[in-house]
Formats: sequence, C-alpha cells, structure tokens
Amino acid sequence: MKQPFARTALAAALMVSLGAFADHAALSRPDSKFIEKAAADNRDEVELGKLAQQKAMRGEVKEFATRMVEDHSKAGAQAEKIAAANNVQLPAGVDRKTRKEMDRLAKLVGGDFDREYMKHMVKDHKDDVKEFRKEARSKQESEAKSFAQDTLPTLEEHLAMAEKTYDITQASRRSGNREVGSTH
Repeated sequence: MKQPFARTALAAALMVSLGAFADHAALSRPDSKFIEKAAADNRDEVELGKLAQQKAMRGEVKEFATRMVEDHSKAGAQAEKIAAANNVQLPAGVDRKTRKEMDRLAKLVGGDFDREYMKHMVKDHKDDVKEFRKEARSKQESEAKSFAQDTLPTLEEHLAMAEKTYDITQASRRSGNREVGSTH
C-alpha cells in the first residue's frame, strides 16, 4: 500500500514542478532576439554616454550623457538578468556599427561633437521607442514584454530630453554664433 501512495505523491510533485516550469517558459525566438538587441543597445548607449561625458562641451550634453550612462546601465542589467534566466546568449562588447560611430564622434570637438552626439541620440531613441512599443504591445505575455512595458516610459523621456538637448546644440548654429571647436 505504501507504493501506490508514493507513486501518487511523486506524480503530484512532478505535476506541481511541471506547472511551475510552464509558468516560467523560455522566451520565444522573437522575444529572445528583442532581449539580445535591448542588452546590446543598452551597452552601446552606456559607452557612447561615457564618451560624451569626456568630450562634450556643453553642460546640457554632459548631463544628458550622465543620465544615459545611469539609466542604460540599469536597463542593461535587467536585460542581462532576463537573458541569463532564459539561456539567451548575448554578444560581447560593442558592435561594429557602434564602434565606428564612436570612432567618428571621437574625432570631433566642441560644438561639432555635441551636435553629432545629440543627433545620434535622437535617432537612436526614436528607433528604441518604436521597438519597445512594438514589444510592449505584443499579445503574448513574457518577461520581454514586461521589460519593454517597464522600460518604455524611460525611453520616451530620453527621446524628449534628446530632442530638447539637440535643439540647444543647434541654437548657436542657427543664430550664426560659432562655438569653440565648431566648424559650422
């Protein structure tokens, strides 16, 4: 009589553990790709922000860069945690496209650097907001969707800040006052 009870208990324990596993199913292929890209993009934003903290001329650009390093470090850590929990392999280091952009920006000085960095940030954050909105609206509940929903308001705020800061960097150019280090 002990054997049937043991089998029933084992079967119940197995069902409970399978139920727990089903609640934490692996990410779908599109969600895995989203997390891979989000982690890489966050790492890229941090590295570009560090460059801007060193090279920017205007205080507003340096403040923006500092915020990018802080916020994207946090978001990157969250994306990495989701990736690790779901066996998603993340690329190591900054990608070739970002490395090329960093090299290009590193050659600029003063107002030229500020304008080009902020121009890049506006474009980059427009793309990020679009991708995160798409993921946040996905029909399937997942950790990737939750991450997108939680991160989207910050990215929208970054976009607004980037546009405002970019406008500041363009002001001297529009008024005809040349800034130190500027060729325009």
